This record gives sequence, C-alpha cells and structure tokens, in this order.
Amino acid sequence: MSNDNDEDLSMWDEALDEQAEASAEESNKAEAVELEELTEDDVPITGEEKRKLDAILDIPVTISMEVGRSNISIRNLLQLNQGSVVELDRVAGEALDVLVNGTLIAHGEVVVVNDKFGIRLTDVISQTERIKKLK
Repeated sequence: MSNDNDEDLSMWDEALDEQAEASAEESNKAEAVELEELTEDDVPITGEEKRKLDAILDIPVTISMEVGRSNISIRNLLQLNQGSVVELDRVAGEALDVLVNGTLIAHGEVVVVNDKFGIRLTDVISQTERIKKLK
C-alpha cells in the first residue's frame, strides 16, 4: 500500500518537475522588471487584517474544467444512451477552460498521472480581464 503511495507521489513529482522546466523556459522569454523589495515595515499586517485574511482563505470554492459545450434539443437529449457521442464546440487538443464558481480564470491541458486526471494551467486570465468580463 505504501509502495503505491510512493509511486503516486513520484509520478506527481515528475509532473511538477516537468511543469517547472516548462515554466523556466517561458521565463527565459520574459522581460526583466524592476520591483521594489518588500520589507516587513513596508506593509504591516494588523491582527484584524490577518483575521480577515484567515476567514477568506477558508471559504470553499467550486473549481471545474470545461471541455466544451453543445446545444441539443430535449428530444435528442432523451435519445442519448451508452455509446452515444455528443459533438462539442471545441477541436481536439484545444485548451480547457478552468472555472472557479463559474468564472473563467485560466486555460489548461489535461495531464494523466498514474491513472488520475489533473490539469496543467497554460494561461491564467489577468485580474483586469476577469473584472471586464463581470461587467
């Protein structure tokens, strides 16, 4: 049993290493930006702010991955059975949408590690773009 867990962890570690390598390659393409160095006295967090932050961090959210969509009539929906195929509005290999509480926050690709599905984020929607979509 512990061997299976070790294998699972090893497979996830390999996938994370692969992701880190891909991120490193991407970062080589990025331009350097000068940032101010943060120090503790720059932005002190009060006890009240920490309490509020802790409360927010415990809020559960629903995350879902959307492969695609299709519109069909109720008649066709009722005729679906095992083996039926529903055509989606995406082409094979296109990035999946990652939604949090129904709001698009990223795009990603499916990865399989030891017979379990996961998703590797390939593009995270900027906060500005997310706010624009809410309007």
